[in-house]
Amino acid sequence: MSAATLVEGEPRAAFGHVRMEGVSRRFGGAVALDRIDLRIEGGEFLALLGPSGCGKSTALNCLAGLLPLSDGEIWLDDERIDGLPPERRDFGMVFQNYALFPHLPVRKNVAFGLSVRRVGKAEIARRVDEALRLVELSDHAHKLPGQLSGGQQQRVAIARAVVLRPRLVLMDEPLSNLDAKLRVQMRTEIRRMHQALGLTTVYVTHDQEEALALADRVVVLRAGRIEQAGSPEEVYTYPASTYIAGFMGYRNLLEMRVESRTDGRITLADRGLRLTGVPQGEVPGETAVAAVRPEDFTVAAGPGESGSAGSAGGNVLGVRVEVSEFHGREVAAEGVTGDGQVVHFRLPERVAPGTRVNLTVPAERVLVFGGRE
Repeated sequence: MSAATLVEGEPRAAFGHVRMEGVSRRFGGAVALDRIDLRIEGGEFLALLGPSGCGKSTALNCLAGLLPLSDGEIWLDDERIDGLPPERRDFGMVFQNYALFPHLPVRKNVAFGLSVRRVGKAEIARRVDEALRLVELSDHAHKLPGQLSGGQQQRVAIARAVVLRPRLVLMDEPLSNLDAKLRVQMRTEIRRMHQALGLTTVYVTHDQEEALALADRVVVLRAGRIEQAGSPEEVYTYPASTYIAGFMGYRNLLEMRVESRTDGRITLADRGLRLTGVPQGEVPGETAVAAVRPEDFTVAAGPGESGSAGSAGGNVLGVRVEVSEFHGREVAAEGVTGDGQVVHFRLPERVAPGTRVNLTVPAERVLVFGGRE
């Protein structure tokens, strides 16, 4: 049975968008959300990304109605909904800890919300059957949650949410308790269900790889505010600040002195290291930060000194390997320049500590920011 049959014949109430206008949430003197403005389009998969304490789960709970707003408004098209209780918002919620009833079998866990809404018994049975087929748990319908694996429990939680045919599905770090293999499998399943059922999904995560893989749009939060919002490609390739660059994999954030500015490029120098890169916005001061992903370094073909030009006009750095970690197809390494600057990079194979290598990185792969944020 196709996943689309869950909505066949009984279309979910369509909507254009949900928007948060000037939403703030305070806990005593602590500000968890600070005047958030956010619009979620119908059918969109939006990821709220950031470290612990940035406000992403608070934003989700405000959307769900589990937390009242300190200031601001939430609208569903032309209807203001921040005053409505959770059950009247018609949103589905998937929690980090699954929140299953341990004493109820899988079937009754999935059916619970429908029973509360006084849906007829025959209709409950039909929709629960379809939801269990969708998450491939039909053979486990009579088991208790404690008899299931973590991935199976998470699928029960997702089935319980989607069986209600909610206008918006809210997911709060749903994969964080799973092992690495299950996380990848469930990530694929969540995206498949989102597409097949025509859901609108808001997904909270601290994992940038998860956000990039799942979302149509990524919203990065910092200290209760939106730092950047855009497509995964935009946020990954053009981070708006060193904070986002660090979060999106630019592990090398090197604060250096501005040496020269030529033809839209900036050359920075410090501690025997010289890098030429592309400015990201205004770089007005005498110091700046060069951001480079470890995977953007490659081993230079021949000998070179830090700061010399590579064959393709890139930067060449001489480093001494300090640590190398085998990661399957590549080795993650940490090295230091002659003047003690730490650099993170990748190698095709493990090398012994103390080995000297020359790395090159094209200037267009070096992002230069006005300062560390």
